[in-house]
Amino acid sequence: MSSDELNSIVRELKELRTLHEKVSEEITALEDRIKAHMEQEEVSIITTGKPYSLLNQMLLGGRTGEYLTYKQCIEEGGSVKPGEKASIIVFWKFLENIDEETGEIKQIPFLRYYSVFHISQCAGIAPRFGAAQPALNDTLQPDEEADRLVQRYLSSSGVKLVCRESGKACYRTVEDTVIMPMLQQFSDMPEFYSTLFHELTHSTGHPFRLNRLTEAAAFGSESYSKEELVAELGSAFVMNMLGLETGSSFENSAAYINGWLQALRNDKRLIVTAAGKAEKAVEMIMGNESREKEPESVRL
Repeated sequence: MSSDELNSIVRELKELRTLHEKVSEEITALEDRIKAHMEQEEVSIITTGKPYSLLNQMLLGGRTGEYLTYKQCIEEGGSVKPGEKASIIVFWKFLENIDEETGEIKQIPFLRYYSVFHISQCAGIAPRFGAAQPALNDTLQPDEEADRLVQRYLSSSGVKLVCRESGKACYRTVEDTVIMPMLQQFSDMPEFYSTLFHELTHSTGHPFRLNRLTEAAAFGSESYSKEELVAELGSAFVMNMLGLETGSSFENSAAYINGWLQALRNDKRLIVTAAGKAEKAVEMIMGNESREKEPESVRL
């Protein structure tokens, strides 16, 4: 390898590192803006009437109302509706530990999680706090272009889509099925499609497709965080292509990405890598997975 070729490679590496650093700085700045915006709003209420933490509000998708555990539901004389799936919330409990050498008392953070259900997922229970949940918004109408894209992807991929009245959206890898609340449960039409394309992006990671979902990822793990970034970026890309992106949907996407920024802090290249994987997922959803790739550089 000549000295000119070596110098050229070094310059490329420096430029790439600079790009990663700039992207990370932008994400950090976005995090601060989103936190300032969300702290002004109370998003979720639990059965005690107290608001959830900012992180738990994001984990629950920002849906207002009351949440309770399965045990609390039974104790209140209710039941969880058949087929409903729980959401996860987390909280930190600090345990005291005495250093044997110094005698110093240290606070050790201990993460715990609970599975909770939205009150609309339960039967026989009325809300305790605030107004009852609003009725379905029958004025919302589907977007024809978005629906055509969804149906084309479902037909070509074999992914199944089930829309029903519930408080949970998810993709089940084993069943290769996307579960979605009804359009009329959302505050507006773009939020429905933003959520739907998030879950459809997950489905592109099936082992029979792009093979991102090769193993079960524990909640909060690095692999789980990376996949969430890919899914939300993919959703944002599709929404932008369809012209459905709004200020609200963009802020919600940015806030969701903010919830997994810890992984970004550990690896400054992660946002670039996630964007590349999201692009491949979007190509599959849009039906462009077979488009001609750019020629790779060849070292002689």
